[in-house]
This record gives sequence, C-alpha cells and structure tokens, in this order.
Amino acid sequence: MPATDTTHASLNVRPTAAAMPRPLSAGGFVHGDGVDERQLLEALRAGHEAAFETMVRVYGGRLLSVARRITQNDEDARDVVQSAYLSAFRALSDFEGHCLLSTWLHRIVVNTALMRLRSRKRKPEESIEVLLPAFQDDGHHVEQFSDWSAPADRLLERKQTRATVRACIQQLPENYREVLILRDIEELSTQEVADTLSMTATAVKVRLHRARQALSTLLRKEYAQPAATS
Repeated sequence: MPATDTTHASLNVRPTAAAMPRPLSAGGFVHGDGVDERQLLEALRAGHEAAFETMVRVYGGRLLSVARRITQNDEDARDVVQSAYLSAFRALSDFEGHCLLSTWLHRIVVNTALMRLRSRKRKPEESIEVLLPAFQDDGHHVEQFSDWSAPADRLLERKQTRATVRACIQQLPENYREVLILRDIEELSTQEVADTLSMTATAVKVRLHRARQALSTLLRKEYAQPAATS
C-alpha cells in the first residue's frame, strides 16, 4: 500500500523506550518491490523502533488520508491516526495474521475515525430526499442518467473530475456519506460496513443505493451549470 501523503512525519507516536530492544535496520523488511509484512510484523512485535518508524513511513500517508475522508478535519485526522497507532501497538499480540498488516491498520483507523465522529455532538439526521432523482407522473426520470451513476471510487480515478466528486460527496448527509465512503472508497464489504456502523446489511445496501443516487444527481447538476467566462 503506497503512502500518498508526506505529512505523516509529524505523527510523533511510538512505543516507549523501555519496550525497545537493540536498534534494527529497516533493510531487513523493506525491499525494492515493497515491504515484507511478515518480517515487519515480527520486528514490531519484538519492539524494534526501526520497524515502527517504517510502519509510519510506509502506511502513514494512506492512513491519514482515510482518517481525513471520514472526519473531514485535519486535526481530528491526525489525532485519529495517532490513536490508531497506539491501539495497533497494544493489540499486536492479538493480531493473528488472517489479513495483511496494512488491511488490519486500515480497519483500526476506520473504526477510530468513526468513534471520533460519534464522540462529536451529532446533528439530527438529515434527509436525502431533496438530492434523489425526481420522477414524472408516468414513472420516467425527470433527468436522464449518465455515467455519473458509477461508483465513487471509479469517479475519483478520473483526474479531471476528482475535485468535483469530492466536493459533491461532502454535500451528502453524514449518515449517507459514511456508508458511501466506507463501501465505495475504503472498499469495506457490505457486512463489514454493517458491523462497523451497527446496522443491518440490508440497511447498508439501501443507504448506499440512495447515497449513490444522490451523488449522481449532485454531479449532473454540477456539470449542467454553464462554464464560467473569464
């Protein structure tokens, strides 16, 4: 998993010095084609500082981006990643390796970020109805659908529309935005999203469908606006 942000260097979280054995070179688990996660995990469990620093360097940018997408706040995102690192370090002995280390860290950050959101004074649940497609009396859509109905992760892959897609996602009500981000961007399974948000899988599917419809409507409206003249 490549790092996408260099600001993780300021995330000053590491195990205490008392837990650290002799220094270990990062060369033992970092290779030209990536990180040997098995060796990195062993070094982390042994408390080697170089292993912790490698984990932050390799995964920090991606994890910070995940936290930002969920919390929508840089300061909260940094706090989330710091807390996630500490949680991961404390739980290393319980990590059984059934998934990649990077996947495990990703899940911890997602859960920590959602807990941070829950700790805020939550706004009353917003309606999404105004953002959903309108229908004519004969049952046909008022507007013609286009490829804006594609999943959000595919839309974000298009460089020319990425900023607009992100801005439109932020306009979705929080309870729908969470599901869309977790399912379409963070690529959690339907059941994982359900477990994370304490919802049924059916509720996740319904909310995701409506969130995608709303995003499509917002994008069509955005691109239907006449281009600004210089």
